[in-house]
Amino acid sequence: MIKKIIVYSIWIISAYSFAQTTNTSPYSFFGIGDPAKIKSVEEIAMGQTGGTLNSEYQLSFTNPASYGSLLWTTYVFSASSKLNYVDDGSNKQNSATASLNYIAIGIPINGNQGLAFGLQLNTAVGYSLFSRQFDSENILIESDHYTGSGGTNRVFMGYGYKFPFNLNLGVEAAYQFGGIDHSILNRRLGVQLGTRQVSNSDVHGFSYKLGALYSKDIKNDLQLKFGASAQLAYDLTEEGEEYIYSLINTGDGTIIPRDTLLAQSFNSKIKTPLKTVLSAGIGKLNKWQVAIDYTFQDAIDFTGDIHNQPTNYYYTKSSLISIGGFYTPRINSISSYWDRVTYRAGFSYNQVGLNVNNTDIKDYGMSFGVSLPMGLQLSNVNLGFEIGQRGTTKNNLIKENYYNFRLSLSLNDKWFRKQKIY
Repeated sequence: MIKKIIVYSIWIISAYSFAQTTNTSPYSFFGIGDPAKIKSVEEIAMGQTGGTLNSEYQLSFTNPASYGSLLWTTYVFSASSKLNYVDDGSNKQNSATASLNYIAIGIPINGNQGLAFGLQLNTAVGYSLFSRQFDSENILIESDHYTGSGGTNRVFMGYGYKFPFNLNLGVEAAYQFGGIDHSILNRRLGVQLGTRQVSNSDVHGFSYKLGALYSKDIKNDLQLKFGASAQLAYDLTEEGEEYIYSLINTGDGTIIPRDTLLAQSFNSKIKTPLKTVLSAGIGKLNKWQVAIDYTFQDAIDFTGDIHNQPTNYYYTKSSLISIGGFYTPRINSISSYWDRVTYRAGFSYNQVGLNVNNTDIKDYGMSFGVSLPMGLQLSNVNLGFEIGQRGTTKNNLIKENYYNFRLSLSLNDKWFRKQKIY
């Protein structure tokens, strides 16, 4: 009963939580925002490895084939907080945000199939950037203020099937949707009126993913695992309205609109190419595992007036190398609680797929985590901590040092059990 109350409460607050500001990164200026990690807290705590995970009572989102191994109905809910330190080479700032990352349910079917569905954060926009020009006497003569907010979410449904010969296959369908707002405010010394450009857009589209996972038993109860998943190429549509209007300059920065100079609608396409994840791992069932994932994708292509790219940035091929694992001393221990705790760690290196000022943006980090059992049940409280760095201060760019704390609840139950009569 307590579990049901928790789950219903989570669903009620999720609609509100997903609409809040979830990002303060300058890199969310590009495209449709800063991509979220479409992975569970457990996967992220292992350096984002998840292509070979197929737990009986936990969800992993990298490979939909894993759903075929579910034996327990599983409710998962995740939230996170992020502390971000930004350095442009001369100034440093910091900010903090909190967000709801995902809510999902996994349901086993007939012992060899599984169905999972839920809502996940997909991309997030949240930035406030200034560009200033000074004359020879260090007097400000022109300023531009860039701001953005919003982002996209995804609802998904995945299905997995487990064959008798240690092969899992799976498929997932998702619908991405959201709204994004951008603004550029220009002010000049000696000019009575400033100028502001505003765009409000809606983003939507479908995506599909296929997955396969194979395990092979070798000596001493060891298992070799190989996984592959492919998110098929898909298009997103971004449509909305753009305004340019003049405004009265005020000393306190208050915006007082005066005349509309331009009002027009736009319709753009975001072409996302095939994204592939190849995975391999070795370990003992419910004891330990070490794995490596390699993710790669061609450059994303934006078409349409709203995404006319300036010459100082463009999109490139992206890749991600993830290495990590977990260790559980003794999952069925009765005498020691800490023997039933699962410990996780990992490392990741990411070529983001974005080049700014002739510099490829890179992101690398380390992560740690634990899964704390709730009593003598399979349900867990999962904690994860991530330390990373993105970008550089070279070539007039921005370097971010970030610290992410993640929390998730994984609640398990048995559905459709036959009542026993004694």
